[in-house]
Amino acid sequence: MNASHDYQRVYVWEQPVRWFHWINAASITALGVTGWLIAHPPGLLNAGEASGSFWFGTVRFVHFAVGYVFLANFAFRLYWAFAGNKYASWRNFLPLRKAQVRQIWDVLKVDIMQSSDKPVHTLGHNSVAYFTYAGTGLLTLFQIVSGFALYASMSSSAFPHLFAWLVPVFGSEQNLRLFHYAALWAFIVFTLIHIYLVFYHDYVEGHGVMSSIIGGWKFMEKHKAAAEEAHGISAFPEVKAAPPPVPAKPHATR
Repeated sequence: MNASHDYQRVYVWEQPVRWFHWINAASITALGVTGWLIAHPPGLLNAGEASGSFWFGTVRFVHFAVGYVFLANFAFRLYWAFAGNKYASWRNFLPLRKAQVRQIWDVLKVDIMQSSDKPVHTLGHNSVAYFTYAGTGLLTLFQIVSGFALYASMSSSAFPHLFAWLVPVFGSEQNLRLFHYAALWAFIVFTLIHIYLVFYHDYVEGHGVMSSIIGGWKFMEKHKAAAEEAHGISAFPEVKAAPPPVPAKPHATR
């Protein structure tokens, strides 16, 4: 007979975080496909007029336009790291406490070494995920700066020229383009691992990891949720205001 569990429904991922996730996923997909075509343009023969076959220009336009969306979405996520709830807080992405560092080893034993069958129960991300996302955030920043630096030489807009200083740092546009293209493959590898781990943790932990990025809710047994809220490994506990003091009752007079 299966044991029954008393689960608690916890609202973890707020709507802005979920919108950021899916806009980011769509942007990376569009940038990856168009970026690969820009790096490896196929030779397509067309008997029509050249003016009607400007497909490569369209590919470049989509790449540049989505780049602005990618930047705006990333800037909003930085803002929400300060305005959002404790699970979205910027403090989770930095190793500020020993408990976060200790949790890394516990997660690696389950995810990588497969030497433990005891999943790490967290309502937000675990520490490995938070620190990995901090790394992808830096990679995102590099892609944005390097992308606009490469765009500056062919744009009359003032904004891309703010990043033109990066070209001399790398020696030439071609050198910078190689690093920009290599970062694309880093995103591809990350995406494959990310999708695998989402399915894996959803199966191992049973907290609704997959559905949480759509609806925002996760599920955890009440005693584990209460313990996690208390120690706050995956997110800093919220500070609750102390209840107002109860006024003393006046002494009865005779």
